Amino acid sequence: MTAVSNHFPYPGPKVVAIGGGHGLYTLLKGLKRYTQEITAVITVADDGGSSGKIRRDFNTLPPGDFRNCLVALADDEDLMAKLFQFRFGRGAGLNGHTLGNLFLTALAEVAGSFEKALAESAKVLAVRGRILPSTTERITLCAEIHCPEASEIALVEGESAIPKKGGRIDRVFIKPEGAKAYPETIKAILNADIITIGPGSLFTSIMPNLLVEEIAEAIRASKALKIYICNIATQKGETDGFTLEDHVEALEKNVGKGLFEIIIANANLEFEVPNAEPVPPILSNPGYQVFTADLVDRENPWRHNPERLAEVIMQIYYQGGVRWSK
Repeated sequence: MTAVSNHFPYPGPKVVAIGGGHGLYTLLKGLKRYTQEITAVITVADDGGSSGKIRRDFNTLPPGDFRNCLVALADDEDLMAKLFQFRFGRGAGLNGHTLGNLFLTALAEVAGSFEKALAESAKVLAVRGRILPSTTERITLCAEIHCPEASEIALVEGESAIPKKGGRIDRVFIKPEGAKAYPETIKAILNADIITIGPGSLFTSIMPNLLVEEIAEAIRASKALKIYICNIATQKGETDGFTLEDHVEALEKNVGKGLFEIIIANANLEFEVPNAEPVPPILSNPGYQVFTADLVDRENPWRHNPERLAEVIMQIYYQGGVRWSK
């Protein structure tokens, strides 16, 4: 495989990256080497920790994933970026909150909307690209979970509660089911050159975006190169024992087919992490083109190496989706 140079003509291809959590943060860190035309589309179903408390107390969008993506896309991850990630370890009312979450919440109050707060924060951090919500509606992620010990299907409400239930997730859906997509997000998807789905928590970070029906419809209508990035490792409470095929089948079952035609999967299974295992790149479905490479981050082997992952995406894009493996 020919390496892709990071000396590239700006602005680069228009990339829409859909997801949430640390997986999206990792992807964005790598992508910003290759293009300034990045739009990160973030799930708003987060209801745990600092983000969940702010969401409940201020009736606003949960800021955590937005904060992480702002930092990932910052032109220089210097002192300001580190301040955004600073988490208070003590103090009544402050303990557990990050400065970035509080900053975004305060700025939303001053600016009049969360969307304006994102735009102003992007200026402060000299962000390469945009960060948009999949919807601005207050959605709740729900799951039907098969519990073998009780021989029943349990209904669990709330993103943070789903992985804690135990059992195999059979179906996820959002309330309200007819939540409207954020218009700028739809526009970005339709104008994209590349759309990436993942990496990230399959049921609780990726799917909440795709369960907004207008988002899925726009992806299917887009002429972009559409890529699903499978996780490096399984996730306890969500994808225990999953192969690549299991990930794809879960997406097809919950969101439908036709969202992507290309898959990027990790080929290096020689690592060990606590409470997880490598995801084998096994897929028998002939309807997808699978690209495999060693994508493991040596310091955090359950995560992607951001530079390597971005390089693979650009290699596929510039070579027109020609099948290869390394």
